[in-house]
Amino acid sequence: MKTTTALFAATLLASTSLASAESLRWARAGDSLTLDPHAQNEGPTHTLAHQIYEPLIIRDTAGAFQAALATEWAPKEGDANVWVFKLREGVTFSDGSAFTSEDVVFSFERAKSEKSAMKELLTSIVEVRAVDDMTVEFVTDGPNPILPNNFTNLFIMDKGWTEANGVVNVQDIANGETTFAATNAMGTGPYTLESREPDVKTVLKKRDGYWGADEFPLEVTEIVYTPIQNAATRVAALLSGEVDFIQDVPVQDLGRVDSSDGLSVKTAPQNRVIFFGMDQGKADLENDNVEGANPLADVRVRRAMSMAINRDAIKQVVMRGQSQPAGMIAPPFVNGWTAEMDGASATDVEGAKALMAEAGYADGFSIQLDCPNDRYVNDEGICQASVGMLAQIGITVNLDAKPKAQHFPLIQNGETEFYMLGWGVPTYDSEYVFNFLTHSRSGDRGSWNNTGFSDAAIDAKIVSLASETDLAKRNQTIADIWAVVQENQQYIPIHHQVLNWGMSDAVGTEVSPEDDPKFKFFTMN
Repeated sequence: MKTTTALFAATLLASTSLASAESLRWARAGDSLTLDPHAQNEGPTHTLAHQIYEPLIIRDTAGAFQAALATEWAPKEGDANVWVFKLREGVTFSDGSAFTSEDVVFSFERAKSEKSAMKELLTSIVEVRAVDDMTVEFVTDGPNPILPNNFTNLFIMDKGWTEANGVVNVQDIANGETTFAATNAMGTGPYTLESREPDVKTVLKKRDGYWGADEFPLEVTEIVYTPIQNAATRVAALLSGEVDFIQDVPVQDLGRVDSSDGLSVKTAPQNRVIFFGMDQGKADLENDNVEGANPLADVRVRRAMSMAINRDAIKQVVMRGQSQPAGMIAPPFVNGWTAEMDGASATDVEGAKALMAEAGYADGFSIQLDCPNDRYVNDEGICQASVGMLAQIGITVNLDAKPKAQHFPLIQNGETEFYMLGWGVPTYDSEYVFNFLTHSRSGDRGSWNNTGFSDAAIDAKIVSLASETDLAKRNQTIADIWAVVQENQQYIPIHHQVLNWGMSDAVGTEVSPEDDPKFKFFTMN
């Protein structure tokens, strides 16, 4: 391992030694999964896309709305079922072609298509229409008071470029498809793609003619992005000056980095929860030792598993204090979160054993846990700790940890029965959680719900959230849905993640709760 680390560091140093003062050398544990902006709804994938492509609206470093490709948006006067977006004048794509409403209509239709990972955000939209070159109307199935919240990671592609390169259809990433849009990119954003070697290095260059040249610092002229999965190697690269900025300082190295001359660590709560999912829908699990039954189908077993997890121990030992134990799969940023629900997960090993016995599993069972090892902070370490905790109630867990590029398709394709997942909520509203994680898996909702949970009444309540304008009534519906999710123990919440960005003193930025640095905001001292 030491030899591999040394070789990697030498290679990285050679590749970055010629970087100019305006270059920003950026590293994190995992790479973007694709350059197709509608193929994967995943944080690192969106973060890279934000440098090249743009949505109609973005969130700034404080999480507030900021105009991007749209300058104004509001419900249409006299018709609450229509939102009107005024587009920014004078914007061009990086090849010089003009940005118009035609590109917006095309991009949203593409994002609504079957293979898109973004379609759950757009389920209330029945039509997207261009009124003129700079005006787009979104027609919804009933008034949708929070429609703009869904647009902050919905990127606009050039219709002509997409058609010319045969990528009108979204990449089917879950089934291993590779397309031109997965390896190439052309947007309206501040940077253009210079080169890309997936999982090795991606280079972006500041583009001439960007509409925001006078509105943002834009002091970073080149971005050299190097995924470094190994935590020790990642920190060594920052300490030695081979990289300037890492998004995920390992918790065991926070003090070391922050006390080093010329470096600092900036910390903030993240809008993300880490949890385990369990397949309660199958009649018989494939990766357990129980014949003819599914132990996860019994809510008593699911509750026992949650009660066996010592979240405080994970916080102190695995996360070195850098997490907040969770009792629900929504972070405090989100409308619908309550302190009461979030404090509901208590460790009770003896109570868990009693529930296991009551369910007929006093002797326990064995099961496989699928876990990523390059996506969340100490993801594999959390899974390893949980294996020992579940063993206390007789559940033998076989841990299978792998890179996120192999892990996520297991969930999307329904090929895992017990798995780790993390979920951020860019809309800051519970509807986003429910659409992806609680609604029955169907054509346009529930794409990440691999639990087998399906309830027609709950589905109807979730759908109603997109058109309910009485906010008190809407919030009550959200509370009612959460009550069912909690009672059913659909998931096992672990903790709310904490962000630790490490950077050279030459880099100026604040931590975004979305963990999505937008380098046009950065300064270089």
